Amino acid sequence: MKVAENKVVLIDYKLTDNEGAVIDTSEGAGPLAYIHGAGNIIEGLEEALLGKEAGDDVQASIEPAKAYGERNEDMQQEVPKELFGGVDNIEIGMQFQSDTEQGPVMVTVIEINEEMVVVDGNHPLAGTHLNFDVTIREVREASEEELQHGHVHGEGGHDH
Repeated sequence: MKVAENKVVLIDYKLTDNEGAVIDTSEGAGPLAYIHGAGNIIEGLEEALLGKEAGDDVQASIEPAKAYGERNEDMQQEVPKELFGGVDNIEIGMQFQSDTEQGPVMVTVIEINEEMVVVDGNHPLAGTHLNFDVTIREVREASEEELQHGHVHGEGGHDH
């Protein structure tokens, strides 16, 4: 069976940047399972896997535009420290969910001043060229429940 819209796909993968640094891997965690076409993985990787089948090895080099987008410096903002009430020790690298007009956005603390904190709403991999080394383990039909929920149940997915 080939990878296609609404099929469940289980993959083993290693993700590296252009310098060869490992960003993420499924090694030791078991396969990643997703529903093809449901927006569960980045667009560029979905395109690279389309039409492949179990047992295929795929190397894909994904430009930022088809991954997590380019960095947008306008997504950095200085906010008063007092907005972090309840957090005693704010540190660089901490992440918080911020409610915006476009919905919730995860922001990362990138700088701390006397009274202000600079947060960045860019995805941590925005602007990064991604290189995937993938082995397709399985391709199967998605169940009605999986299609309704928009994610895989069982191996590589989750149980309710």
